[in-house]
Amino acid sequence: IFFRATMSKINATVLQEAVQAIIDGSHKKSGKAIRKFPESVDLQVNLKNYDTQKDKRFSGTVKLPRIARPRFKVCIIADAAHADAAQKLGIPMKTVDDLKKLNKNKKLVKKMCQEHDAFLASDSLIKTIPRIVGPHMNRAGKFPSALSSGEDIMAKINEIRSTIKFQLKKVLCMGCCVGHVEMSPDDLKLNVTLAINFLVSLLKKNWQNLKSVHIKSTMGKSQRIF
Repeated sequence: IFFRATMSKINATVLQEAVQAIIDGSHKKSGKAIRKFPESVDLQVNLKNYDTQKDKRFSGTVKLPRIARPRFKVCIIADAAHADAAQKLGIPMKTVDDLKKLNKNKKLVKKMCQEHDAFLASDSLIKTIPRIVGPHMNRAGKFPSALSSGEDIMAKINEIRSTIKFQLKKVLCMGCCVGHVEMSPDDLKLNVTLAINFLVSLLKKNWQNLKSVHIKSTMGKSQRIF
């Protein structure tokens, strides 16, 4: 891990209390979750001293030490070998024939993209995908990542579920999922810390560009940590 817990600017006690408040707020005293769906925990960041018109916009991805989105749905566009492996693992998959049936229909491709959060594709097929489905997967931001032969499929999926992206666009606020309320406090703190330190490494003036940082569960109260 490159951006280890150098919590020079995030107070350890404040972070501990915020994480605990989020976990406590999503569970009954018995330890059972209050909501019937799994709540994610998001990092919400406000920047300062940035001019999105003049300053260079940054973009970066980092793999968190713990899986942040265990229910993130990944579908594999598979060749014969990957199709067999995916079926044995119970992972959703499509074949080239399945894609051809979409007939480059924008609505059908869009529907497929909406059914899954991300896609992997056998590296032997990845160059043929735009020709089969047209530009629609790319436009939806769902163009598949390559899956090489012999690669561990579950490890690759877990990598996707653990990877977050920070990208500066036209506004000075950004957010990403860093975990969920069923994680242990230590695992959640680890992910939050690494995510913030990675973001700070992308900023031109590092910590001086951070205006505020909050963490929040889907239905819980926002907790300020910076």
